Amino acid sequence: MGQGSGPEPGKHEPSGCIKGLASPVRYTTPISPACLVSSNEALSAGLTCVTTGWVTSVVVTLAWVRQVALSLVTVNQCQCYWGSRIMDSMICAGSSGAGDSGGPLVCQKGNTWVLIGVVSWGTSNCNVCAPAVYIQVSKFSTWINQVTAYN
Repeated sequence: MGQGSGPEPGKHEPSGCIKGLASPVRYTTPISPACLVSSNEALSAGLTCVTTGWVTSVVVTLAWVRQVALSLVTVNQCQCYWGSRIMDSMICAGSSGAGDSGGPLVCQKGNTWVLIGVVSWGTSNCNVCAPAVYIQVSKFSTWINQVTAYN
């Protein structure tokens, strides 16, 4: 459908793409949509969110999705660990897992799940003491709306 611009050499600025599906998704109890976060919605450190990904290991890839609850951390906390690699278009939360890049970071607001981030990068050893970095969806909402309006 659409692709964002790539990062400049030496920078960790996020890029992204939106992929269309050949057929509609059938929603069930465990499968439901998440709303996009609005471009002006404030995110609070300490807010508990959830990310999901496929269980993988060196030995086997299992055919089920796992989920983990994570708390958002402040920009200052994230920059203490990652330094100048943290850009305005990123948010940080607890660590997801290896191989989860591209997965959702959703938070529950009332009865609605809201997509606030996309897993981007973190430590290679899934260090739970280090914050993981997520693309901040609200920074790309205009682009997302433009791409999806025509497809």
